[in-house]
Parts: sequence; C-alpha cells; structure tokens
Amino acid sequence: ELKKEGCGADVVSMGELSAALKSGIKPSKIVFSGVGKTEEELLFAIKKKILLINIESESEAILLNKISQKIPKKICVGIRLNPNVNSGNIRKISTGLNDDKFGLTEKNFLNLFKKVNNYKNLTLQCISVHIGSQILKINPFKSTLNVLEKIINKTNFQFKYIDFGGGIGIPYENKNNKFDLRKYSNLVEKFALKHRCKIILEPGRFIIGNAGVLVTKITYIKKTKNKDFIILDAGMNDLIRPALYNARHLIVPSKKNNTNYKKNIEFVGPICETSDKFLNVKKYQHIKEKDFLLILDVGAYGMSLASNYCFRPKPAEILISKSNIKVIRKKEKINKLIMNN
Repeated sequence: ELKKEGCGADVVSMGELSAALKSGIKPSKIVFSGVGKTEEELLFAIKKKILLINIESESEAILLNKISQKIPKKICVGIRLNPNVNSGNIRKISTGLNDDKFGLTEKNFLNLFKKVNNYKNLTLQCISVHIGSQILKINPFKSTLNVLEKIINKTNFQFKYIDFGGGIGIPYENKNNKFDLRKYSNLVEKFALKHRCKIILEPGRFIIGNAGVLVTKITYIKKTKNKDFIILDAGMNDLIRPALYNARHLIVPSKKNNTNYKKNIEFVGPICETSDKFLNVKKYQHIKEKDFLLILDVGAYGMSLASNYCFRPKPAEILISKSNIKVIRKKEKINKLIMNN
C-alpha cells in the first residue's frame, strides 16, 4: 500500500533492502543508512542501483571508495551529520547527540566532506540527519535545521537531497498530545525552497503506529497484598517496547463495564524475566480470567521487534481494511520453530 502511494524505503540491512525490492519499491527510491554496513551489503546495494548510500564514518567512506575503484563505478552518496541536538525524549532512542554512535560531529563532517569530494567515483549528493524517535515537539527539528543551515553555508555546496530522517511521534497515552504536522511541514518546505533541494523523510511510526492492536487474553490473576498481577498470554517476545525502554501502551478491555477493580494492578507476560511487564494502573474496570484485552498502538516496532524468546511462536497478524479481514501472517507452529532452530 505504501508503494502505491509513492513511498520509498530507508533501509539499514541487506535484509531490509531485499524486502523493499521484493515488495516492488523501485531502487531509485531506496536509501541505505546505518553505521555498520558490511562490504557485502554495500556491494549488494551498488549492484541494485539504489538512490543513495549514507556514509556514517571515515572508514566507511574509504571502503566505498575502494569498492568504487574495483568495479569501477560511480556511487551516489550522502554523509550523515550528528547535529548534537537533544530530541527531548527517551535516551535509548536518541540518535542525534554527540554521545550517540550515529553520524559525524560538525568538525569531522567538514573534514570528511572534503575527502569525499576528492574521491572521483563517489558522487556526493546528500547531507543526512536523524535526531531520534517519538518526538512530539517542533523545537528539536528547528534546532536541527539551524545546524544544517550552518553546515550548508560552511561547505558552500549545493546538496541535491537533505535526508531529514524520521522521529515524528504519535500519542501513545494522551491522545490530545498530537504532533503539529502542519508546522513541521511548513518548516521543512521553507528550508527546501531556500536551499533548492529535495527532502527525504522517514515518517514510519507516524504512518503505521496507531494502526496496530495486540489482542491478548488474561491467563491468570495473581493476588498479592499490594497489587494484583494480571498475567497475559502475550509477553515481551511479542511486544518488547515496554521492557526495552519503559514505553507505555494503553491496555483496554475488549468489553467495557461500569464496575471498578478494587486494587492496583500490573499487566505482565509469561516470560521468565522481571522486565516482562506492560503497564501498572491504579484505576481499572473489573476484569477476570479469560477476558480479552487490547494493547494499543503496536503498529510500529511491534512485530518487527518480536522474537521467539523462550521458544514462543509469534502470533498471527490480521489485516482489517473497512469490511475486509485477511490473515497476512499465520501464527507460527512450535514444530516448525524447533526444526528451524
């Protein structure tokens, strides 16, 4: 569906690149990012004639130059800048501070810019940035554009593309705390017109995040003095975001009632890890064993981060579009899981 709307793909592995190509996305709409591209991956990307490879280190630039001389072939590249901008969000999903592994500091960027421009077979076309994920405020993006402006002025170079990355957040808890897309759009469009460049964006979470729901069933209710544990049949292997960086997803009953649960409750999974928990709540409606619950907003970084930890099969995925219902991925079978391992 995204392909039909004209979207491309930003990839960080040969697997993602292969999946994008197989889904029908044109190579001319694919950008390869990431700090750890192997020689095999780079060769594969070059062979497929993708739009850009975003360089993230001097070592990567040297390797790409060597590859380009061997082929020999001109390769379109970008360089990723680390703007040292705080996205103001969870530290574990920050990507734009100098302490993060991504991109190059301003000084290192300018040094590499000169070197890449001297490589005959590397055609520099893009400056790339990405400051983090789940950003709901405009200011971090404004700060990033200011840094980009400074770099463009210092290089006095006409970049064909500005890869502005992703990061646009969605409201997981407070549904009124929505990102101001109009302000963002005006900001980016103004920048693009001023610098006569094309903008590349990665709004993945913004597009799909709110669309997914994880359906789970209460297996047991374990009563203790201070709170009751609501033990679900879904675990951190199905949705790791809460365990990974304390992300909060609302959990709603499949059927509503007007009675209240009398104690504090904690929704947990069956995995043998203390971190296998989803949410603590002080106020909730009455629920009982075998009730179904819906864990909301799992469309982004849900199934893509799912695993078979504890040899648990991944759940089925069902696509609902208006009145159409279709199983797009069957539930895994334990026998096949064992055979594959």
